[in-house]
Amino acid sequence: EQIIQKAVFTHLQVRAAPGVFAFHVPMGGFRRPIEAAIFRGLGAVAGVPDLIIIKAGHCFALELKSEGGRLSDNQKLVIDRLMAAGATCAVAFGLTAALRQLEKWQLLLGTTA
Repeated sequence: EQIIQKAVFTHLQVRAAPGVFAFHVPMGGFRRPIEAAIFRGLGAVAGVPDLIIIKAGHCFALELKSEGGRLSDNQKLVIDRLMAAGATCAVAFGLTAALRQLEKWQLLLGTTA
């Protein structure tokens, strides 16, 4: 999934529509219990999607999965909560699906061949 995410951010650097601001919240990876507790106390939420994109005051969230991947229960819950708050969310399985979703949302200029 890291390879997909790097490729998506490369496309965003080159092809982002005007006014797009995209970022990743680094929540994954191993944390010692004390670090995890500190992050939770600072507002970290498990399951936040891989890409958060803001355009024209609207929030888009895209979870990236490799082909055959699946969402965790935390990811499902967070996506549901984001949508309830008015964000537009999706899950993309593979690089092509991720780029097509961003194009559909008009966050990337051009189209994937």
